[in-house]
Amino acid sequence: MADPESVARSIGLDLLAASPKTRSQLAEAMRRRGVPDEAAVAVLDRFGEVGLVDDAAFATAWVTSRQAGRGLAPRVLANELRQRGVAEPLIAEAVAGIDDDDVEAAARDLVVRRARATSGLPAAVRMRRLVTMLNRKGYGGELAVRVVREVLGEEASDPYLSEMP
Repeated sequence: MADPESVARSIGLDLLAASPKTRSQLAEAMRRRGVPDEAAVAVLDRFGEVGLVDDAAFATAWVTSRQAGRGLAPRVLANELRQRGVAEPLIAEAVAGIDDDDVEAAARDLVVRRARATSGLPAAVRMRRLVTMLNRKGYGGELAVRVVREVLGEEASDPYLSEMP
């Protein structure tokens, strides 16, 4: 093996060029490629000093992106960050930026978008499918049922929507 730090640096930079990574993800990739731990730590410390690896910024960006784009609930977001090796305090800080109103608004938006695909189905089937979809995205049962009932109730009371196929 060439200079272990050069190999570690090359692995890290290649991975970071593709997408942001956590320190843990980079360390694991280096470990799989046989880089000695001392060399990996030295390179990762340097990456941190120059701002190439910042788990707090990664966690914040991950939560913002996945919550807005996929409508994921804080519980699922926290689990995804854990899988990527982010420390618990950083996870808690990143997820704390999502308040209850944001969570409910995201759930409502998901239901509104998916409700059209279930129109024409019996009410019980629509309810079950929409609540299940929210549960898969990490929303609790009580919130899921309430939001689905509200959206389906609004849909039923809107004469324009109730006439649509």
